[in-house]
Amino acid sequence: MNHSLSVVLLLVASFLAGCAVQPGPELRPYTAEETRQLAMEGLNRRGLSFDEYQQKKAELAGRSQKPFGFDRQGAMNAERNVMLHDRPS
Repeated sequence: MNHSLSVVLLLVASFLAGCAVQPGPELRPYTAEETRQLAMEGLNRRGLSFDEYQQKKAELAGRSQKPFGFDRQGAMNAERNVMLHDRPS
């Protein structure tokens, strides 16, 4: 009698403990915007150089863009196709 009572109490306790557990988060696929946001956050944490960062960012944005770089004088050129006094910058 003692053995069956302990088994029943153990089963009841297990059942009640199972009912009290919170369900896990609903597994759903990420939206396109959420996927892009996660990729951008990961890109920001990588510590890439400016040129590498711009190239990867353009790839994530889905457009190929010429990466910005330094001109021959070592000054940063952020504009593309700018002509300065009949010479390309």
